[in-house]
Amino acid sequence: MIVVVAAAVIERDGRFLVTRRQKGVHLEGCWEFPGGKCDDGESLTACIRRELREELAVDAEVGKDFFTVTHNYADRSVELHFFHCEVTGEPAPQIGQEMRWVRREELTTLEFPPADEELIRVLTLG
Repeated sequence: MIVVVAAAVIERDGRFLVTRRQKGVHLEGCWEFPGGKCDDGESLTACIRRELREELAVDAEVGKDFFTVTHNYADRSVELHFFHCEVTGEPAPQIGQEMRWVRREELTTLEFPPADEELIRVLTLG
């Protein structure tokens, strides 16, 4: 099973917006860039906009798909598309998740899912 996921890389004033996966979900407790699974027939851009509205109550201008990775977990394969995004308004967690703005160099101090490792390397190298 391949799960297609779209995620937003949002940078503001030299900090990246990250959220923490909640208890009871795959990879609980890991930090991630906000986004989620694409619905059947949904475009990657529409997915990001929907997820950001649902999770953080913001609208987004979605840029280019700048990094894509496929990662195999024991129970699923994830095709992960990362987009640079600009958000309108101030993000506010809507589903009880933790949220932080972190400096580029702090990204390596947080636990991200294995699928995000290469992206973190790219972002921290500037």
